[in-house]
Amino acid sequence: MIVRSTARLRYVSIPPRKMRLVGDMVKGMPVEKALNVLNFTPRIAARHIAKTVKSAAANALSIQGTDHLKPEDLVVTNVIVDAAPTAKRLRFQSMGRVFRIRKRFCHLTIHLEGEADIVQPAVKAGKSSEGSTKTAAVKKKKKISTKKTAKAKSGKSKATAAKAKTTTAKKTTTKTVKKDDK
Repeated sequence: MIVRSTARLRYVSIPPRKMRLVGDMVKGMPVEKALNVLNFTPRIAARHIAKTVKSAAANALSIQGTDHLKPEDLVVTNVIVDAAPTAKRLRFQSMGRVFRIRKRFCHLTIHLEGEADIVQPAVKAGKSSEGSTKTAAVKKKKKISTKKTAKAKSGKSKATAAKAKTTTAKKTTTKTVKKDDK
């Protein structure tokens, strides 16, 4: 079964053109190799992409579970870098001029894909008449045994209560007899 996972990082204060340079390096690589390359890339965009790749891998593992999916099986299939809103600033120049500065932002989306090892559950064959009668008999036995234990518990408690009453009655009678002798 193919597992697809995504992670997004929005409003990153890096121009999209600079982010795409690093994103194109890791496209098509396995996750481990991509993280190794990003750790040794001396651009600030590499940190943001590494963080997003780790997040996408964690998303895939949380959806599928570590029993069926290994991190080594995941591959970076696509790195999408979109432009975000640009912040406009003014820089004053000589002789009354003003230059406009555009601080560009971007949105980063990373898609991972991997192969999960899922064991298909065995399909149960149609119930036969023997199988259904056996299960019904087992259910009846369980019901009967629970009723017996409930009766036994309630019977024990009644018997112990009766014994306690008789012993207290005997004690009181013996005390009265002793007082009469004195």
